[in-house]
Amino acid sequence: MTQITPSAARVALFAQAAQRILITDGAFGTEIQNHKLTEADYAGSLGLARDQKGNNDILALTKPEVPESIHRAYFAAGADIAETNTFSANRISQADYAAEHLVREINVESAKLARRVADEFTAKDGRPRFVAGAIGPTNKTLSLSPDVNDPGYREVDWDTLVDVYAEQITALIEGGVDFILIETVFDTLNAKAGIMAVRQVEQALGREIPIMMSMTLTDLSGRNLSGHTVEAFWHAVRHARPITIGLNCSFGAQQLRPHVKVLAEIADTLIMVYPNAGLPNELGEYDELPATTAALVKEWADAGQVNILGGCCGSTPAHIAAIARAVAGLPPRKLPVLAHVTRLAGLEPFIMAN
Repeated sequence: MTQITPSAARVALFAQAAQRILITDGAFGTEIQNHKLTEADYAGSLGLARDQKGNNDILALTKPEVPESIHRAYFAAGADIAETNTFSANRISQADYAAEHLVREINVESAKLARRVADEFTAKDGRPRFVAGAIGPTNKTLSLSPDVNDPGYREVDWDTLVDVYAEQITALIEGGVDFILIETVFDTLNAKAGIMAVRQVEQALGREIPIMMSMTLTDLSGRNLSGHTVEAFWHAVRHARPITIGLNCSFGAQQLRPHVKVLAEIADTLIMVYPNAGLPNELGEYDELPATTAALVKEWADAGQVNILGGCCGSTPAHIAAIARAVAGLPPRKLPVLAHVTRLAGLEPFIMAN
């Protein structure tokens, strides 16, 4: 495989992260809900065969002023990184809305929108702003059967998922993102398909596409849905040389504390954590105040465990502003120098000492 030169975006991000704790943005879905959009707002004039309400990604085509206003609010709150509104902008997820044929257009336009706003904020004060092309896990899993009576059954195969991801990644790069963020990883094998897709697009373009990765925990013992511990997950994806590794969503900052500590000690790259604003109440709403979230994540900064902080479900521009204020002036985590040993992973980590 041809050696590819590190991208300017990789170099720039590490340069900024060496100076301070960086801030990524917060939730998109809950912010979109605050706009109280109707079916007509979502559907626009596209004439699709199914209802579009809830298809947040398609707003890049039908109501672009909504995601644009959210990007602006997060940058104004202090964010250094914008995630594109493309979590479900893939062929598998868009099939639920009969919008598979719009995947390329959705991703290109979402990326262009985020890029434009990021560049506007950079032009105002000279501070670099970055755009991460967000790709979610889809609603299929490579590791687990959806049929309890047929453990070997899969709704999707490896080659199909790689192709689905490559289509989305190609469009995001065309739209101008700096990085590809493989996020909310509940299935490590899905994440590996995402890595393979990035590498395929990388080779086709002849330039590096930096990868960010973020795992989501589905139980308090610190495992994702496919059963991997935080340490095992890192061992399974470290070969991709992600510029960031981290955790998002899950249970909120308080429950993530021990798992952030583990990851900070073993990963020789930047740590990015963006937790939910606590746990939802019985109505599915998030009550955790910005000051509370900021105080909780500041503990990680005080302990030298993080490089990039932000928010996931339930977080708002006010949460991001509070986090930015809380960690301003605190030193970023220093990357550990690790011994050269063999590190393997099943569901548990395995380290072979020399």
